[in-house]
Order: sequence, then structure tokens, then C-alpha cells
Amino acid sequence: MCGIAGWYRRDGRSVSATHISAQCDTMVHRGPDDFGILTDGDFGFGMRRLSILDIEGGHQPMHTADGRFAIVFNGEIYNHLEVREPLISAGYRFVSHCDTETVLAAFAQWGNDAWAKLEGMFAAAVWDRGKRELNLARDPLGIKPLYLTEQQGGIAFASELKALRVLPGHDFDVDERAVHDFFSFGSIRKPRSIFEQVGTLDPGHFLTIGPDGAKRTHAYWHPRFRSVERLSAGQWIEQMRTMLLETTARHMQADVPVAAFLSGGIDSSALLAAMPRSSNQPVKAFTIGYPGAKIDETDAARETANHLGCEHIVVPLDVGDATEMLRRIQRCFDEPFADMAAIPNWYISKTAAEHVKVVLDGAGGDELFAGYKRHRNAQAIERFRPVIDALNPLEKIIDRIPVTSSPRLNYLRQHAQRFAEFIRLSDGYQQFFAATQISRRSLRRQLYARDFWANQEGDDPYERLEQEYFPEGCAPNASALEQFMFADLTLNMPSHMLARLDRMSMAHSLEARVPFLSHKMVDWALTIPTDLKLRGRTGKLILRNAIAPWVPPSVLKRPKQGFQVPLTDWMRGRFGDFAREVWFDSGASTAGYLDPAAVEHLFSEHRQGQADHSRILYSIAVFGFWWLDNYAR
Repeated sequence: MCGIAGWYRRDGRSVSATHISAQCDTMVHRGPDDFGILTDGDFGFGMRRLSILDIEGGHQPMHTADGRFAIVFNGEIYNHLEVREPLISAGYRFVSHCDTETVLAAFAQWGNDAWAKLEGMFAAAVWDRGKRELNLARDPLGIKPLYLTEQQGGIAFASELKALRVLPGHDFDVDERAVHDFFSFGSIRKPRSIFEQVGTLDPGHFLTIGPDGAKRTHAYWHPRFRSVERLSAGQWIEQMRTMLLETTARHMQADVPVAAFLSGGIDSSALLAAMPRSSNQPVKAFTIGYPGAKIDETDAARETANHLGCEHIVVPLDVGDATEMLRRIQRCFDEPFADMAAIPNWYISKTAAEHVKVVLDGAGGDELFAGYKRHRNAQAIERFRPVIDALNPLEKIIDRIPVTSSPRLNYLRQHAQRFAEFIRLSDGYQQFFAATQISRRSLRRQLYARDFWANQEGDDPYERLEQEYFPEGCAPNASALEQFMFADLTLNMPSHMLARLDRMSMAHSLEARVPFLSHKMVDWALTIPTDLKLRGRTGKLILRNAIAPWVPPSVLKRPKQGFQVPLTDWMRGRFGDFAREVWFDSGASTAGYLDPAAVEHLFSEHRQGQADHSRILYSIAVFGFWWLDNYAR
């Protein structure tokens, strides 16, 4: 695992070692074990390395024997020994057992056809001295980040935004559409970043740029739903067990110990149960705890760890810790990012890094096997669409219900408003946008400054978003549930979930691997009949049945929670006061995006229990932190 960065200025304008070193110096946390750079006239790149495989022999940049190709690489390739076999047969002589050398040899042999042969998580840059051509590639699901900026005829890239901002002669202007993304969803949607001049390379794509002309970008993989031969439920379950065990075994390849993040839920329990069945090494499991809170899963996780014979380490978290560390945590993202789960993710990564270098994480299980409540809702809506259409005035009726003196009743009214909006939407893509937003359009109308609203909100935002992100759909005749799950997998996952996991783990030089997001697992999972994933109110049915012999029965009955914090309660107390001070003291309140009086009103409503505005208020505080670091005078 590494941080990579580089700059291809082109037109003969030299790139110095100082430029590349400055980029890499911003990412020491991503790779404290090693450092290397290459400069070649108007091109240069470098890396910071976290040593996991072939600790002594994996120095980068790595070069082919003839000196033509050089590579910097961030990630892990789990099938690299299989990829080596035809290369060895073709005469390539390997000098290390590092997966980076495998990727380099594969590119030298097959060019950009190599990327489709790799199973893993990665962002890679290959420099072709002969053609003076830069090749960039990103893994199929977007597990590893890769930012790009094209300015003044050149292109620069990096694992993190901060490594671009140190380059001379580059502009970084706030993208108002990205700000709108943030206040709508709590994060910025790919391929945008917070800056107009910076984007990301899409997952499953590679990019090529030479000394002249424009860059060329191509997809080498994309997910698709497929039908296969009919199997019995028992056969599907047995395949699930086999895929889980084989994928977990590949993800445990390392020359250092591998541990796991453990909640009380299905996905992390499945991985933890598979680990001792896939390796002889002892396994540690790490759990975040909330002493005294209803959402605390410590006892449930301990039961699972004890059942599986794993060492269990609990990381307690309270509101005082969160307030103290919030600004430091937000700086890891380099742009506004308002998922409260980043806080427990940061703390559990910090503790895990004191024990190990690698952990497995259950990200992707909900997206592949229909684990979210919103998936159940999407399926129910599709089933009862005629009845729902007859209830068309429901949203207006709920809006007329007055605010009461009971916070509980007010929160129920608010949830009813969101659900009434959700059920009237026509397909799974639009339902996805409604379900993942942190603020309804009606709230944004109150909150946005007049000009910002006029520039960013159209008449039908859900239809516009669907056309922007899913113009071709995911499959002919896809159900609303399949559309919803496809959107979760291809948009929310790389833009939000994986961004959080990468930044929080790498902040502590910890490699987090995600077996469910092996593209081989994804390809297979998209062939499973929907009724084996979601039946009635039970999601992840096939995964539950597969691990039933391995885990305590209580795991299969427990409702999903994941990385949560009691945000609603926190925002009504001193954490809310802290958030308000951050917003108004940062200067962001005068930036022209939000109406200061409307923000004040939201804080007041939440404090009094008239509505639950915790997610948008947390986002407002996060934006204030980011503004304070970047634009405060």
C-alpha cells in the first residue's frame, strides 16, 4: 500500500526531483516505510510505501530490465502469482516476489490489456520512456483513489488532493456544483472533487497521454447483471461459501499479520468466520464501542469473536473524543466529507495500526446482497406501486401535520415526509438519490443563498441526476431493486464509503482490504437471483445461510447497525454548540452558499427537538472546518 503522485508537464518543461518530493512529502502517512522518485525531463513521479509484500524487495519506482518501463503502484494484487505464470512461460525473469513487479511485467507484455487480468485494489502509473507516454489505471470498484488535474498543457496525478496542491502554477477554485453535492449527499460525487480543476479517474478505467494531443480514457471493466444456468438454493449457498472462503484466503496474502474490523453484523462476522478457515495465522478483531449507548455492539461482537476463537480488542468512543479530534479527522479528506462514521472509523483504525498493518473490512456486503433498509423499501414500493399511486396526495397531507412538543413525534413526522417523497419516485435510480441525500430539496430551498439555489437546483433534480449518472442503465428490464443496488455499488461506494475507509485507515498507515469488492466476487454476485438476496424483510439471505454453521445464531437475527454514532443526541448537546461555533467562526457563513439566518434557524429547531437536522448540521460544521483551513484570513 502506498501513496503515489506525479507530473507530466510536457512541451519539454522540466520536472524536478524537488517537485515530486514535495508531492510525496504530503503523504508520508500513506507509506512511512520507503520512498522513491524518478524524473525524466518533463516527467516525474514518486511514491511513499507501506511494506506488506516482499518487504525488502519491493522498492519503487520499479523498472523493467531494459529500462523502458517504470511503475509506481498503490494497492495489492491478490492473484499476482497466477498472473506471473504466463509471463514466466514467455521468458520474464522475476527478481522479487512483490506484486508491483508482476503488474510491471504484465504491462510490458500486454500493455493496457493487463489491467483486466488483475484482481485487487490499485491505482497505478506506468511511464513508457520509449514513447514518452504516461499510463494511469484504477481498480474496478474504485477502492484506491486517483486524482487528476490537467492544467497548462500538462497532467498531474496523486492519491490525495493535498499532493496536487503543492505543485507550482496550478489553480484550485471551489466548484459550486461540488458544494451542492456536499450539502445534498454529505460527500462529493465522482468524478468531481471540491475543486473545478481536479477530478478522479473513474473505477475500472485506464488513461493514456503522450507528448502531444489529448488524453485517451477507456473502460476495461464494468459491472453488469447477468443470468446464468438455474441452480437450486442449496447450490447457490454452497457457491457463496466457496467464494467467501477463496476470496478471503486471497485477501489474507501478506508478509505481516492480517486482522479484521468487527461489528455485530453479518458482513464483518462472515469475514471473521472465513479467516481462520482460510489461514493458519491467529486473528485479531477490532470493535468500536459506545459505552452506555443503545447502538453499542460490543457484547454482540465479543460473542462472535469468542465463538470463533479470535482475540477481541474494543475501542471505546464518547462525544468528548469526537469533538476534540473532528478537525484532525476532516483534514484527512482534503475536501468536505460529512459522514459521521468517519469518526469511529478513524479511532478503530488508529488502534488497529498499533497492532497490525493490514485489516479486512466488510464493505460491499450490503451493496451486493441487498442489506440496506432502503433496498427493502425499493422492493416493497415496486410490488405495491398501484396502491402507492392511489395515495398520491400523501406527501401534502403529511406536510400539513403541525410540529408538536414531542421530539419523538416530530422525528416520525420528518421520516414520514421523506418516505412519502421516496415512494412517489418512478424508478430505483431516483429512489437511490432520495434515500442517500442528507437534505431534502425543500430544506435546501430554505437553506441555500438565493443565487446558489438558482444556479444549482433544477425543476426535477432526481431525473437530472439519473440522466447524469445512469443514462444507459445497468441492464435491460432491470428491476427497481437492481437499479438501486447498481447505483449503490457504482456511485455511492467509490464516492463515499470507500473514500472514508481509505482516508481513515491510511491516516494511520493501515491497509484496509475489502474482500466483498473483489471484482470476481462482484461479477459472481450480480448473477445471483434477487430473491436469494432479499426475501420479504430479510436481506443478505444467501450470505446468512452460507455462514449459519459458522457463527452464533444471534448474529443472523441482529439488525444492521455498522459504524454509527448517536448524532441526533450529540447535536442537541455540547457537540451541537461546538458545530455552530465552527460554522460561524470559520467565515464560511459569508461565502455565499448558505443563508446564515436559515442555518441559525436549523440549529434552533434541532436543539428544541422540532426536527432532526443532525446530518445537515454536521455537514455545515464540516464545511466550516474545511473553509477555515483553506480560505480563512
